[in-house]
Formats: sequence, structure tokens, C-alpha cells
Amino acid sequence: MLLPPDLFSRFVLENRYIIQKPTEKQARFLTRLEHEAFYGGAAGGGKSSALLAAALMFVEIPGYSAIIFRKTYRDLALPGALMDRANEWLAGTDARWKAEDKTWIFPSGATITFGYLDAPNDKYRYQGAEFQGIFFDEISQLREHDYRYLFSRLRRLKDSSIPLRVMSASNPGGVGHAWVKDRFITSKDPGRVFIPAGLSDNPHLDQETYRQSLMALDPVTREQLLNGDWDIEVQGNMFRRHWFNPVQMPHLNAKKVRYWDLAATSQTGDNDPDWTVGLKLGYIDGRYTIEDIRRVRLEPAEVERLILNTAQMDGKKCSIFMEQEPGSSGKALIDHYARSVLHGYKFQGVKVTGSKIVRAQPVSAASEQGKINIVQKDWNDAFFEEIELFPNGVHDDQVDSFSGAFSCINPSAHRKLDMSAAQGYGGLQ
Repeated sequence: MLLPPDLFSRFVLENRYIIQKPTEKQARFLTRLEHEAFYGGAAGGGKSSALLAAALMFVEIPGYSAIIFRKTYRDLALPGALMDRANEWLAGTDARWKAEDKTWIFPSGATITFGYLDAPNDKYRYQGAEFQGIFFDEISQLREHDYRYLFSRLRRLKDSSIPLRVMSASNPGGVGHAWVKDRFITSKDPGRVFIPAGLSDNPHLDQETYRQSLMALDPVTREQLLNGDWDIEVQGNMFRRHWFNPVQMPHLNAKKVRYWDLAATSQTGDNDPDWTVGLKLGYIDGRYTIEDIRRVRLEPAEVERLILNTAQMDGKKCSIFMEQEPGSSGKALIDHYARSVLHGYKFQGVKVTGSKIVRAQPVSAASEQGKINIVQKDWNDAFFEEIELFPNGVHDDQVDSFSGAFSCINPSAHRKLDMSAAQGYGGLQ
């Protein structure tokens, strides 16, 4: 189902609000009249511009109403994101911005509104509204039931000729990866169409610079964003043994931290509880070295003695960090260690956010880039066995400690890697 060439010319090429000439892939997307159309795959394929152009196609028809969603309002308002891009295209035209409603109003009376779907009840903000075009940017960050619910807002007057369309764009990955893949990539439903596009399809972008930015990502995220790979998943392929450079001794002048991840329970009988792990990491001249790993299953009092003895051996120049569990009990435990166990040492608790996989992505990227050494010791095999299975292995305590130490020893590098990952969802699209 395609928009005829004369109507494509009228509604797209001659549209005074669409200031960017569509690429070949964007044009293919804009001509689709199926009930659902999905665009993108790889980062940098021009998804944001494609969605904005699709929303603008019929704004000169009285009664037309469209809405563009992202997960949060903050996502919409980022530099280069859809609200910012709409302002670039529409500022100076006869369209009027109504800030309190986050809506552009056109002389015909047509409107384009920006909305978000962060909390589960956010979708009910739009109950009672009606739209002829519903557009989702980065749909793989959204919940499927929110997406489905918005179909109830898709309607038009009996004599209207405006096509009803639900159009989306995204990269692989995110909480909605599985349902988006099932609905658009592998589905054979003739009412849905997928238009793949990638970096090479977008002549408006500095492709080489952006490609270099994507190369800093962990291998799974890089394949998802660089090549639009919907099949690769974060399943035991975030770390490889051969990425680590074996060394005989740590560097004496390196900055050093030890990060502790405490087990909630000790081993009793045949149970297989988590481990208490303390990983020591050094950093100097852009390189990291895993210098030592303490990995035990002990009672709390024995764990305290181990942590104190380890601190004494590491010396007071080595900063000590410990994951702080949420709630008052986690705060109390950190306070106990600060006052009674590690008094006199550089020690602090760390509140972690995000999933274990997300926290491991920066150190996975650094590992693949060959930036991490490992001192050859008898604990190496247990470390490699765990990280090569992550996140599908039974235990992930060493990965958690590794990720924590990496983020604490050089926060600026950690943020830089995070920013590289974020570029796949920001203004460079």
C-alpha cells in the first residue's frame, strides 16, 4: 500500500514545513499506508527526521491531529531530539507553538502534540483524545501494552480521507526489544511494514565520526546500533577471556581501588549462595589492571575480619568502596564499616542504579578494546568462567565488583563511555 507519486509530491516534497529533503529510505517510509510502519534498526539512519516528516505530511488538512511519543518528556526535549528538531523546522513559519500543551498549531487548525509514556498510567493522559497519526520514537524503550492502548485513540471523521497511521522508529535493544522484534522484524502480518535504515543511508550525518563513537561501545550494543542487529542479545557475550592482557605484576604507581560486593547469605549445607567479592583495580596512563580478587563465603563477622585484613595489606592509598543496599539497613551497614571496621581508611558506600547488564557495559567495552590487564594468579580461572557466562551464569558477583571498581576508579572515563552509548538515542539521528 503506497501513497501515489502525485500525493507524495504534494504532501512531502512540496510541504513547506518539511525543510529536509527525505533520503531514499525515508521516502520509502513516508509513502507507506499500512496501518503500522516501523523504520530504522541501526543508529544514525535518520529516524527522528523521518518520524517528524511523517507527522507533518497532512498538517494543511483541517481537522488533522497527530501525536509523537517518547518514553519521557526529558527524552523529547534533548538537544537534537524531536521537540528541538520540530522547533528548528517550524520556528519562523506560520505554525504556532502552544507551550503549555506541548503542541504545534497550524493555520489549517491541524495540530502536532508531543507526549510521553514513562509511568504505567501515563497512557491515560490521552484518554478521550483522537488522532489520525500516532508516532513513537525509540519504541523499543516502551511497554507493549502502552503501545497497544494508544490504538484506541486512532480515529477519524466518517468522510475524512486522511489515512490512519501508527508509525514508529527505534534501534534494537531496550526493555521492549523482544516484542518490537516479534511485531515488526519477524512478523508476517501484511498490515505491518519494516523499513530498515542505517548509518550509510543518512547523507546528512558525519558518518565516519559517528561510526568511531559507536566503536567505543560494548560488542552487543555496538552491533545493535551500528548494524541494526535484532538477533544479537546480551547473552553471555559481553566478555571474552582473550580480551584481557596477562601481566606478572601490577604497576606500583597506579591509582588503586578495591570494590566489595557483599553476599546476603553464607553457605550452609548444599545451598549455592552468592559470594562476597572484593576486586582490586589499578589505573595508570589510560590502562586498568585487575590486581587481586578476594572471593569467599563466610559469616558476617569473618567477612569483616577479611575486609579489614585486606585493607591493611592494600595500604591506605587504596580507596575502598562497597555496594550499599537500598533502605535503612544498607545505610546502617555502611555506617558500621565506616565507624568500626575501616575507620582511618578511605572508604565509602556506593548506591548503584540500573541493571547489572547496564552497569557492566562500560567495562565490557573497555575490556574488548584491550585496555584491561589482569595479574596472573590462581583466581583467574574462576573470574573468567563467571564473566564469560554473564549474564546467564548462576553467579555474577565478580562482574558486579568489576563494574563497580571500574566506575569508581575513573568516573570520567565511565561517563565518556556512557555518553557514547547515549549518542545512539540523541540528536545524531
